Amino acid sequence: MRPISVLLADDQPMIRTGFRFILEAEADIRVVGEAADGQEAVEETRRLAPDVVLMDIRMPRMDGVEATRLIAESGLSSRVIILTTFDLDQHVVDALRAGASSFLVKDGPADSLVAAIRTVAAGDAVLAPRVTRRLLARFAGMPSATAPPVPPQLDILTGREVDVLRTLARGLSNAEIAAELGVGETTVKTHIGHILDKFRLRDRVQAVILAYDSGLVTPHTAHRPDRG
Repeated sequence: MRPISVLLADDQPMIRTGFRFILEAEADIRVVGEAADGQEAVEETRRLAPDVVLMDIRMPRMDGVEATRLIAESGLSSRVIILTTFDLDQHVVDALRAGASSFLVKDGPADSLVAAIRTVAAGDAVLAPRVTRRLLARFAGMPSATAPPVPPQLDILTGREVDVLRTLARGLSNAEIAAELGVGETTVKTHIGHILDKFRLRDRVQAVILAYDSGLVTPHTAHRPDRG
């Protein structure tokens, strides 16, 4: 199989060197380029079309949020993993809204970096359930004690797709969603694909943000199983 191509975007040369050292030890990953600021990251992504961009969130000339937005809007298939020093600050939230598929803290373990690249390159998104709850509490308004009704902007979804979106917003895996809804994993994947297609979303992260932005779920209801 073709190796996963990665672009490293960080304004610190030593950080880029460290990431390159880690990634080039993996047989299925190849670093194809580097960028020292956000503008260069966008230019190099357009030139090289990497599978994954490791994007520092704070860079000169153009920050990682704006660079991520431009890449997402370009129509390229390149996916962005945000690198940050601070776990889940407002800039990370903005980057996920802009189209990033994941975020990683720079001082995290090397195996997490490698695993995230493989997952994102395969077309999925990396967002653990506990991170989902913390992240999405930032998007929702006042919490509700009961599951909110389906918002009008989601009326193009079927009832089962709404069920899947609600469970997805709680950070559940496909296997967990399948077990909770009593369907097969293949069915869950099909429903998620329909949700992404109907709203032209890049991945699960964007679907989860949609669920909270629309008011389908709130932080208060996200941790509880859906009722009926």
